[in-house]
Amino acid sequence: MDAMSSITTADDPIRLLALRDTALSLEEVYAAVQHDAAGGTDVFIGTVRDHDGGKGVTALEYSAHPTAEAELRRVAEKVCADYPVLALAAVHRVGLLEINDVAVIVAVSCAHRGEAFEACRRLIDTLKHEVPVWKHQRFADGTDEWVAAC
Repeated sequence: MDAMSSITTADDPIRLLALRDTALSLEEVYAAVQHDAAGGTDVFIGTVRDHDGGKGVTALEYSAHPTAEAELRRVAEKVCADYPVLALAAVHRVGLLEINDVAVIVAVSCAHRGEAFEACRRLIDTLKHEVPVWKHQRFADGTDEWVAAC
């Protein structure tokens, strides 16, 4: 079940935006950003690691504010306005995730690799700081912690 999913037309460089409570697909994201004029495609995959701040992590649970869809679109539009993006995609998981699960995938295609690297980095960094997605970390010692953004 998708909490939010948006696929746009070929005229819009924003090809795929989604918040999902199901496993994310690298193949789907990569297919969404393929473009005949692209000389560079950069992909970032964020996974659940087994530690944070010196403590063992056993699982994470992501939740999203009702405005997350609009904020994700705003972030994507800003990246497209600031860089020569040909195609962009961003999907984020919500719900309970285990160690090694994929939490987020973002991808950007541009005419040149340098632009693609820069745009993709801006996309994930801005998503992480501005889209209202929170993670609830569960630690091996039985404690837990809420962290803003992803």
